[in-house]
Amino acid sequence: MSKIEMKTPLVEMDGDEMTRIIWKMIKDILIYPYVDLKSEYYDLGLVHRNETDDKVTFDSAEATKKYGVAVKCATITPNAARMPEYNLKEMWKSPNGTIRAILDGTVFRTPILVKGITPFIPTWTKPITIARHAYGDVYKNTEMQVPEGAKCELVCTDKDGNETRQLIHQFDGTSGIIQGLHNTDKSISSFARSCFNFALDMKKDLWFATKDTISKKYDHRFKDIFAEIYENEYKEKFEKAGIEYFYTLIDDAVARVVRSEGGYIWACKNYDGDVMSDMVATAYGSLAMMTSVLVSPEGVYEYEAAHGTVQRHYYKHLKGEETSTNSVATLFAWTGALRKRGELDNTPELCKFADNLEKATIQTIEEGVMTGDLYLLSTLENKQKVNTEEFLLAVNERLQKLM
Repeated sequence: MSKIEMKTPLVEMDGDEMTRIIWKMIKDILIYPYVDLKSEYYDLGLVHRNETDDKVTFDSAEATKKYGVAVKCATITPNAARMPEYNLKEMWKSPNGTIRAILDGTVFRTPILVKGITPFIPTWTKPITIARHAYGDVYKNTEMQVPEGAKCELVCTDKDGNETRQLIHQFDGTSGIIQGLHNTDKSISSFARSCFNFALDMKKDLWFATKDTISKKYDHRFKDIFAEIYENEYKEKFEKAGIEYFYTLIDDAVARVVRSEGGYIWACKNYDGDVMSDMVATAYGSLAMMTSVLVSPEGVYEYEAAHGTVQRHYYKHLKGEETSTNSVATLFAWTGALRKRGELDNTPELCKFADNLEKATIQTIEEGVMTGDLYLLSTLENKQKVNTEEFLLAVNERLQKLM
């Protein structure tokens, strides 16, 4: 069989630890035999980021803007313990945070549903997609410890030098802490448009939730911008598509989500989305069964797994011990990127390949062949636990039949 040709490269961002091992396995077993892969490669492994003073991360984001589609492996965001382990020059920032800021994108995370894995909330029969604003808030915060007796104020100096002050707190009788958050109208507007466009593409209802009753300026600004853009740009499109935009408070949204059947997109501010995406993924069964795509308002797409680098399995791998690591989310990052590349380049055979690879993956699990994490969750009677490579080889057996 001749390999599928690609017209335009996609950006490939390699990563760290066990997911880096899986990354190579996926390419060797499931992509290279079928696709003449064209990619502009960037090594975002922590060693190379340290060698380049993290320049490689910025370069990969700019390349993504150029080519429009990227696929990213999970990467390490170093903490203090990683400094001596990797002999780091400094505690480099999260690559995901850097890339999100450059692309000004929104992260959409959707669970992968398979027979035999029952959500912890049994009414969830359809996937819930979490749309996470990927800029600002606590992730771009300024914070400090405050001594007893200090007075802390918010101070805004306009372009003419005029100051506006508001008291945060007078710390009489106790020391304390303060934190400053910010966001921009431009980024919130980009977030809103990305959510509305994604909802139209997926033909799903869009929910949005903040706490504007308490945060009457900050959260209320999000609510107002969403409402204004919806009314002026998207209301007729939504009505024509037969889908709904719905706003409510974040606590009411949580109650509604728990009682729902799923099947919609839930837009959240940055911190809310960070927490809720992990909650939703776990409730559906496994964070390793969660797709993630960063979408910019300009239509740039960066696909990745929703989970981390699987450090514990990597250390087992280094000792020569067998691992049974779930590769599905990383595999679906590749299929998402290849499908989008095919859509943008009008290469239907590439889209079909991505569809077949996903079908083969689902089929493998539903026929009882799975890694250890799913083996513990699955209710299938005839199930078999396999190691990391054996699972990918089993997927390939089914893929060959579909091709």
